[in-house]
Amino acid sequence: MTRAAFRRFSGTVALLLSLMFASHAFAEGWPRKIMTSKGAITLEQQPQRIVSTSVTITGTLLAINAPVVASGATAPNNRVADSQGFFRQWGEVAKQRGVQRLYIGEPNAEAIAGQAPDLIIIAATGGDSALKLYDQLSAIAPVMVVSYDDKSWQELATELGQATGKETDAAKVVAQFSAREASVKKAIYLPPQPVSALVYGSDGKSANLWTPASPQGQLLQQLGFTLAPVPVNFAASFSQGKRHDIIQLAGETMPDAMNGQTLLLFSANQSDAQRLLTNPFLAKLPAVQSQRVYAMGDDTFRLDYYSASNMLNQLEKLFVTH
Repeated sequence: MTRAAFRRFSGTVALLLSLMFASHAFAEGWPRKIMTSKGAITLEQQPQRIVSTSVTITGTLLAINAPVVASGATAPNNRVADSQGFFRQWGEVAKQRGVQRLYIGEPNAEAIAGQAPDLIIIAATGGDSALKLYDQLSAIAPVMVVSYDDKSWQELATELGQATGKETDAAKVVAQFSAREASVKKAIYLPPQPVSALVYGSDGKSANLWTPASPQGQLLQQLGFTLAPVPVNFAASFSQGKRHDIIQLAGETMPDAMNGQTLLLFSANQSDAQRLLTNPFLAKLPAVQSQRVYAMGDDTFRLDYYSASNMLNQLEKLFVTH
């Protein structure tokens, strides 16, 4: 090859490489198309002012360092929420980052618009969903509809990371948790299997049973727990077909569905476990007769990085090997 031909060849290779890298950078950068259950949205640049209408999703956004400026809230000053109505497991992080409260409970489009968001995130299901305001909010900023009832918090973190340009942060926090999870799995013994994982109603007459698809169910299975199979007659009870994470139980259906050899109570402390143990309606359950009822902590109603980490700590305390 002559020197001139070599220069032409080198120039062509350099051009092809530059085009390849430019194409890769564009694909990985912005504008970015995000698929949602409401169709695709396009983000022209990386979001700088994210509003989360879902108090459940906010915790995962904070864990991946997404720029959340405001969030919906739940009723304040109780076992699960601080004075702002933010979940206690991440309320202090939100305070440090200056996250504003949008509203308590009922979504408010005016409050959302007042935050001048460049991305609005809505839960597809659950009590903190603002889906009914979708059309109104779409006129303010791109709206990303997210489901959290059919995936682990890690999967949710990955999805949100891709949408907000925080892929690296999401991968980092998932890896940190995975390492801790592996450590706990080695450190604990499993109580008698299978287990029923549930939220026990304050009235003692109702419960929500976590399914294998729920974040709680997935985390337990990752740790080696086996979820008790639900009787066939409960197959159509998945919260009227709207949710994948819970089966609603009430009255006479409770004992039949809470059939695990061990009961794990979520959004619960030791007093809740004791309350279940003394419920005469549930006295014949194998787990009750053997005193195998354990509380997973008040903050496990919704799992994010913070509450899931607390749950690992609780499991380690309860089932540590000697």
